[in-house]
Amino acid sequence: MTELDKIYSPTEIESKWYKTWEENKYFRATMDDEKPNYTIVMPPPNVTGVLHMGHVLNNSIQDTIIRWKRMSGYNTLWMPGTDHAGIATQNRVERKLAEDNLTRDDLGRDKFIEKVWDWKHQYGGIITNQLRRLGASLDWEKERFTMDEGCSESVKDIFVKLYNDGLIYQGEYMVNWCPQCGTALADDEVDHSEHKGHMWHIKYPVKDSDIEFIVATTRPETMIGDTGVAVNPNDERYKDLIGKTVILPLTGKEVPIIADDYVDMEFGTGVVKMTPAHDPNDFEIGKRHNLEIMNIFTPDAKMNALTGKYEGMTREEARIAVVADLEEQGFMEKIEDYTNKIGGCYRCNTTIESRISNQWFVKMESLAKNALEVVYNGDVKIMPKRWEKVYYNWLENIRDWCISRQIWWGHRIPAYYGPDNHLFVANSDEDAAAQALAHYGKEVELVQETDVLDTWFSSALWPFSTLGLPESKELERFYPTNTLVTGADILFFWVARMVMMGMYEMKEIPFEHVFLHGIVRDEQGRKMSKSLGNSPDTLELIDRYGADAIRFTMIYNTSKGQDVHFSEKLLEMGRNFSNKIWNVSRFVLMNLEDFDINSVNKDELELELVDKWIFSKLNKASKKVNGHLESFTLDEAAKGAYEFLRGDFCDWYVELAKTRLYNSEDETSKKTAQYVLWTVLEEGLRLLHPFMPFISEEIWQKLGAKGETIMLESFPTCNETLVDEETETSFEYLQSVVSALRNIRAEINISPAKEVKAILRTSNESELKTLENNKTFLTKLAKLETLEFGDVAKPTGAGFRVVEDSELYVPLAGLLDPEVEIKKIEVQMVKIEKDLARVNGKLSNEKFTSKAPAHILERERKIQKEYQDKLAKLSENLEAFK
Repeated sequence: MTELDKIYSPTEIESKWYKTWEENKYFRATMDDEKPNYTIVMPPPNVTGVLHMGHVLNNSIQDTIIRWKRMSGYNTLWMPGTDHAGIATQNRVERKLAEDNLTRDDLGRDKFIEKVWDWKHQYGGIITNQLRRLGASLDWEKERFTMDEGCSESVKDIFVKLYNDGLIYQGEYMVNWCPQCGTALADDEVDHSEHKGHMWHIKYPVKDSDIEFIVATTRPETMIGDTGVAVNPNDERYKDLIGKTVILPLTGKEVPIIADDYVDMEFGTGVVKMTPAHDPNDFEIGKRHNLEIMNIFTPDAKMNALTGKYEGMTREEARIAVVADLEEQGFMEKIEDYTNKIGGCYRCNTTIESRISNQWFVKMESLAKNALEVVYNGDVKIMPKRWEKVYYNWLENIRDWCISRQIWWGHRIPAYYGPDNHLFVANSDEDAAAQALAHYGKEVELVQETDVLDTWFSSALWPFSTLGLPESKELERFYPTNTLVTGADILFFWVARMVMMGMYEMKEIPFEHVFLHGIVRDEQGRKMSKSLGNSPDTLELIDRYGADAIRFTMIYNTSKGQDVHFSEKLLEMGRNFSNKIWNVSRFVLMNLEDFDINSVNKDELELELVDKWIFSKLNKASKKVNGHLESFTLDEAAKGAYEFLRGDFCDWYVELAKTRLYNSEDETSKKTAQYVLWTVLEEGLRLLHPFMPFISEEIWQKLGAKGETIMLESFPTCNETLVDEETETSFEYLQSVVSALRNIRAEINISPAKEVKAILRTSNESELKTLENNKTFLTKLAKLETLEFGDVAKPTGAGFRVVEDSELYVPLAGLLDPEVEIKKIEVQMVKIEKDLARVNGKLSNEKFTSKAPAHILERERKIQKEYQDKLAKLSENLEAFK
C-alpha cells in the first residue's frame, strides 16, 4: 500500500490510466467460449465531429454499461467507429476550398474526393481521441469507418441484393430538395418549424364569365408554375364550372378547373391552386388529372427562364415582385397574417423546396412490417416504452425512402448505364462489365451513376457491416448485439432502419434493447448549439473538473429518457464527490500502514455493531446498483453508489472508525476496523468503477489489491447472509440519537468543539443494549462530556428530543430560553397530533378496518401507539418547562 497525493489531480491520473488500459488491451473482446458475450455498437459520430455534451452523456451511459458487464463476467465488445456524414463533411470541405476561392467543380469529382479523404485523415480522428479523454473503454483494434473497405463492400452487396429483390427502384418523384446542399433529402431529414408570414388571397378570373375565384396561398411566387385550379366535386358552388378554365394572373395563361376529393370545401373559398412541380399534394393530384408539371426553379432555388421577368430572382425576391405586380394589376383581394410550418434542411437549415427529380428509392412497406413485428412481440425492447408508440406511428405510415443524394462524398450508387441508358446494377466494375457483355454481346463503355447513397443507408447496416458481413468469426459470435444507446431524435433516421436491415439481411434483430436518452439542453431548455453560444467546450470542462466528475454528474442527473438541463454548476457535485472519495481514501490508506490484508486471520477479528452495519449496507447497495443497471435506470444506480460511499461509508463508518484506529489499548478492535475499512473501500471502489473509472483505478491500485486492474475484477453482488435488518435498526437508532444531539447544539449555537452533557431516558431493552455497546462512539460523534442513560432522573432546563422510545436531554442551564423551548415542543406536538389524527381516522373508519389485512391493521395500531407515547413524553416535558 502506498499513500495518495494530498491533492486530487484528475488530469494527470486520467491520462496515465487510459494509456495503461489501452496499451494492455484491457478493452479488447476475445473469442473466449467460456464467457457469455455482451455487445454494444457505438452510434458512429460524424467524422466532422468534436466531443459535445450530447456525446458525453451518450458515451458515459454506454461505458458504464460495458464496464459493469465486463466486471460481471461477460466477454464485452464495445465497437467504435465514425460516420462519413456525406452532406456535412462535403459542406465542411467546400467551405475550406472557398477560402481559396475554389469550388468542387473547379477540382472535379476525383480531385475533390481526394481532398475530402485528406481532410478526413487530418481531422477525422479528433473525436475518437477526445472519447479517450472521457474514459470510453472501446475496443479500438476493431474501429470502423462507414467508408472503409469492409463497410463499403457491405453497402454495395446490400444495395445489389435489395435491387435484385425488387426493393430498390429508380423513378421521377417529388422530393425534398435543399438548394444550399444541392441534393435531395429524405422526409425525416427535414426539420419543420413555425414561421410568421402571410396568406395572400388572389383573384383568378374564370374565362368567358364575370366569376373570379379567390385563391389563398402562402407562396404567391409559385403561381407562375400553376397548371390548374381544383375544387371538390361535391361543392355546389362550383359544379357548373368544372372543366372550364381560369386565366392565370400576370401570365394570361389558361389553366383547367378540375375536381378532386382532396380539396377541403370548408377551407378558405374551397378553391386550391395547383402547382404540381412544387407541392407534393399538388403533384399527386396533378398525376391523377394529367396536369402539366412546370418547374419554375433552378436547383439553387432561383426563378428560371420559364418565369419571364422574374428570372434570376431568389424565392424571396420573386415573392415581393409578384405581390407588387398583383396589387398593381388589381388581382390582390386581401393579405392576412398567417403562421405556418416550413421545412428546413437538417444540415444547413435552408428552406426546403419540393422538386421533381429522378431519384433512387427503397420500397419500405415489407421492410417496415418486419421491423414493426419484432417490437410488437417484444424481441426488441425500446426504452422508455412510450417511444414505442412513436416508432409504430412512423412505420405504420411510412413512405418509400429516397436514398440518392446529388453530392460527391459518399458511397457511389453501384449502378451503371450502357450507351442506350440500359441499367446494370452490380457490386463492382467487373461485374457490371460482365452483365453488359451478356446483354449487348460485345464490350461497351459504361458510365456509373453519379449520385451517392444517403449517409443513413450505410449507417443502417452498422451492427453487422462492422462485424464483417457476409461472414466472419466476429459476426457469428457478436451478432445480434445486446444494447443500443442513442438519442431519441434519431429513432427514425437510424434505429428503425437498422432493425429493418437487420431483419432483411441477417434474418435476426440487430439488438435486444434500445435505450433512448434525452437531449442535453441549457438551463433555459434550449438545445445546445454553437450558433446560440450555449454549448460549453467539453475538453475545457474535463480539464477543469475531470472526466470522472463530468461522467458521474451527467448520469446522476439523467432520468430515463428525459432531456437533461445542463448547468456547469451541476459539475460541482461530481467534483465534490471525487474529492470526498479521494480524501477519505487517503485517510484510510494513512491508517493502514501497519496493516496487511493478506495476513489477516478473520477468526481473530471481533465485528462490532458498526462493522456489521456497514457490511449490511454495502451488500444492499450492491443489490440496488445491480438492479438499477439491469433495468437501465442508471441515475438510480449512480445514486445508490453515491449514497453508500458518501453517506454510509465516508460520513458514518470512517468517522466511527477513528476512535478505534487511535485506540492503542484495544488491538483487536483496531485490527477489525482496519480490516473492515480496507474491505469495504476495496469493494466500494469496484461498485463505483463503471461510473468513475479513473479515480477508482488509482485508489484501488494504491490499496494493494490483487489483480492487474480494477476493471477486470468482479463487480460486487449482494451476499444475503451479510444483510442484517436488526443490526441496521439498532444503528439507525444511534444515528438518530447523534443527529438529535447535533440539532440541539446547532439550534442554540453551541460551538461544535464544546463538549456537553447528555442524558437518555429509556426502558427499551434493545435501545439500552445499543447504548451500552456504543457509548464511546456516541460520546465522540456527538462531542459529549458525559453520557448517562437508562432509568435516570429528568433534568430541568434542558434541550429535549424524542428518539424512538428514548427521551433525550442536553442540560443547558443558563443557555436555554424556556419560552423558545416551549415553542419548539409545541411545534413538535402539533405535527405529531396531525399524524395521530390521520391514523385515528383510519382506525375509526369501519370500511378501512373491515377490509384492511390483519398485518396492515397491526402496523397502523403500532404507529398509533408510537405517536401517543411521543405525545405523552413531549407533554410531560412541556409541563416541566412551564
